[in-house]
Amino acid sequence: MLSVTEPTASPPLPASFNLAAHVLAQADALADKMAMQIVRPTGAERWSYGRLQAAVRGAGTGLLARGLAPGDRVLLRLGNGPEFPVAFLGAIAVGLVPVPTSAQLTKAEVTALAEQIRPQLVIHSADIALPDGNRTLLDAASLLQMATLAPCDWHMGPADRPAYIIFTSGTSGRPFGVVHAHRAILARAQMHDDWEGLTQSDRLLHAGAFNWTFTLGTGLMDPWTVGATALIPGPGVLPAQLPLLLKRFDATIMAAAPGVIRQMLRAPIPALPRLRHGLCAGETLTPALRAAWGSATGTDLHEALGMSEVSTYLSGSPARPAPEGYAGYAQRHRRIAILSTDGEPLPRGEPGELAISRNDPGLMLGYLDADDATAARYTGPWFRTGDMAEMREDGAIRALGRSDDQLNPGGFRVSPQEVEAALAGIPGIDDLAITEVSVKDGTRVLACLYTGPAALDQTQLAAEAATRLARYRQPRIWAHVTALPRNANGKLNRRALPDLWSPE
Repeated sequence: MLSVTEPTASPPLPASFNLAAHVLAQADALADKMAMQIVRPTGAERWSYGRLQAAVRGAGTGLLARGLAPGDRVLLRLGNGPEFPVAFLGAIAVGLVPVPTSAQLTKAEVTALAEQIRPQLVIHSADIALPDGNRTLLDAASLLQMATLAPCDWHMGPADRPAYIIFTSGTSGRPFGVVHAHRAILARAQMHDDWEGLTQSDRLLHAGAFNWTFTLGTGLMDPWTVGATALIPGPGVLPAQLPLLLKRFDATIMAAAPGVIRQMLRAPIPALPRLRHGLCAGETLTPALRAAWGSATGTDLHEALGMSEVSTYLSGSPARPAPEGYAGYAQRHRRIAILSTDGEPLPRGEPGELAISRNDPGLMLGYLDADDATAARYTGPWFRTGDMAEMREDGAIRALGRSDDQLNPGGFRVSPQEVEAALAGIPGIDDLAITEVSVKDGTRVLACLYTGPAALDQTQLAAEAATRLARYRQPRIWAHVTALPRNANGKLNRRALPDLWSPE
């Protein structure tokens, strides 16, 4: 059997559609229900569905009054506050194209992005770097004051017209602007059952930055689409504080990157009787971390695999948990394949590159002003993700890391994620990552960089690795470090790992 899934048919795209209108379709019926709470140890800022919709549609009116027209781009320089979703959905409501960016970018970095975007407006918070140049600005406070304006009409149009642009992480080179269509929100409906287990009664707490597609979708748009409540950690909330926030605000679902979850588990975990399960994405979930979460919370942790260009497309779920060591199954309307280097589907059980149908409604329109880079992603009917994986007979898919993350010490091809999963749980190690380092000209070996209370005996570590891994996959170097390089969302920066080790 070939490594290809045969999905159920997706509903046809509507002739006239608006992403923001779809996300807030239940706002009138749920006007008094809490849509969003910005939570902190000291309390919460509460936004009802009625208040959220008034702010979004008032912002749409205010943006048009400033002379903006459908299709214009709006650069968002905002943090994890209510102004972010108001700006994002308010722009989309009237046909503008918002561009969320990381609040941590420097002036030089955001200037480079602005030169690509060419925005007609920059919406910003006071403490976040702005691009150089003569830009038209709108501060967050003025944006929120637009809630008193008359509600805008929804700008309707083809579901495959541009809705927003989001930048890739840039960990494999320069970041690309990913142009998403309004139809992207329709593809997310598959995730509600096939990953999130999300219902209207849920209270979902997400610990990521809003500009990340994982947070933007799972933390905000998905809860509002089904009429649930989004719980958002306020600025300055630390991972160690999240367990108490889960309890205090009756969270039923927790979502975060594995790196953040790992930090949470170092803090005391109180009884969480309302919590039903956790969600993670952004890097590979190891069996050891999944087991640790289960032991601490009494719930399961469900992983999804995705990327900025298509969001998530395969996952475990409460209804169909992933087998140990596997990411999960293709979501029901997703056509997925494991391809050879020639672009042909491989037999099940053979590793290759993950691909998704180029007709998937969640797939990007393309990279901004980068037709060659967009075209390079496609092979026949497939969009190539760059993720390596294998599919077993029942359709479960095991992630093997990025194709550009694959290591090659001594001529052997090694997936760092597989080695990390095998070594997880060694006593005295809190966190670890595998990389490849040069020990002399022409000689490269595997190195394990790890954090923990103290450096461990390398002979004992090597002996433990020998019981878990084939010799060619065993680290030759073990280095104790104070911290692993991670971005604001807790995602591991693999390109920075070799710089943490230097020969004695």
